[in-house]
Amino acid sequence: MKSILLTAALLFLNPGLQAQELRTDISVHDPVMIKQDSLYYIFCTGQGIAMWSSADRTHWKSEKPVFENAPQWAVDAVPAFKNHIWAPDISYYKGLYYLFYSVSAFGKNTSAIGLATNTTLHTDDPSYKWVDHGKIIQSIPGKTNWNAIDPNLITDKDGTPYLVFGSFWDGLKLVKLNKDRLSIAEDINHIPTIATRRKHQSESLPAVDGNPADAGGNAIEAPFIFRHNGYFYLFASIDYCCKGPKSTYKMIIGRSRKLNGPYLDKDGLALNKGGGSVLLAGDSNWYGVGHNGVTAFDGVDYIIFHGYDAADRGISKLRIERLNWENGWPIVASDPGK
Repeated sequence: MKSILLTAALLFLNPGLQAQELRTDISVHDPVMIKQDSLYYIFCTGQGIAMWSSADRTHWKSEKPVFENAPQWAVDAVPAFKNHIWAPDISYYKGLYYLFYSVSAFGKNTSAIGLATNTTLHTDDPSYKWVDHGKIIQSIPGKTNWNAIDPNLITDKDGTPYLVFGSFWDGLKLVKLNKDRLSIAEDINHIPTIATRRKHQSESLPAVDGNPADAGGNAIEAPFIFRHNGYFYLFASIDYCCKGPKSTYKMIIGRSRKLNGPYLDKDGLALNKGGGSVLLAGDSNWYGVGHNGVTAFDGVDYIIFHGYDAADRGISKLRIERLNWENGWPIVASDPGK
C-alpha cells in the first residue's frame, strides 16, 4: 500500500512519468548521480550511455540514451566498441553539465575518454541537447602504460580542474585540464600514478582470471575523488568485477591534504605503493560491489555503486547508501531516506 501511495504522489508531482515506466531495483553498471531541481539523474555504462531519472532515488524512469549513434571520433579510435559506452562521470560548471565517458576494447588499453555537455538534464526541456566535444585523451597499446578509461573530474582548492582515470596497467592517473575543461593542459607522457596495487614500480604482478598479460595483476580501477573537511578522498575499486558469484570487486579508500597526493590509507600506507583501506566488500547477499561515485544532497553525503544481487540471479543493481564519517574516514551506512 505504501508503494502504491508513493507512486501516486510521484505521478502527481511529475505528470510526465508514466506508472508503468517507474522501476525499482534497476540494473546498472558504473553509476554516477546528480540532481537538477527536484529530479535525480543516474548515468551509467550502456548503449549510448544509459540514463535514468527519479524524484525519490527509489523509483526510476529509463530515459533515452545520451547518444543514439556512436560519435564518429570514437568509432575511429576504437572500432570494436559498438556504441557500448563505459563509466560516465557527470558534473556541473558555469551553466553546463559535463559528461565525461569512456570507449574501449574489452581487456585492452585501446581506450579513449570523451566529453559531452548539455545546458539541462531535463529531457522535456526544449533546450535539451548533448553537444559532443570529442576525444579528451587516448591510450594506445605499446605506446602508453596506462588505460584511458573510468574518468572522474575533480577540482583543486583553487578551482583548477583535473581528471583522474585508469584501470590496470600502471594504475590510476591524475592529469590537469584547461580551465574550460575541454582539453588536457599538460604532457600526457609524464602523468603521475596516484594509486596502484604494486608495492614498488618494478614489482611484477601475475595475470589472473583471463586478464591480459601486459595489464598484469594490477587490478585497480574506477577512481573517484571527493573533497571533505580539508581532505581529498580517493575511492577506487580493486580485484575483479563481472565474474558472477566469483566476483571479488571491493572498494578501497585513501586520503590526502593535496589533490596530487600522496594518498595514504588508515595505516599510513601510500596508495601509489600498494596501500588502500577496504571501505566495502561483497558478502553472501551482494557480491562484486564497486565502481562508486560520491555526491551530496541537502548536506548529506551518499555513495553510489553497483553490486550483484545474490537473491535475484546475480543481476547487477544500483545501490545508493548514506556515507557517514568517523574519525576522518568514510563509513557506508544504509540510506534512511529510502
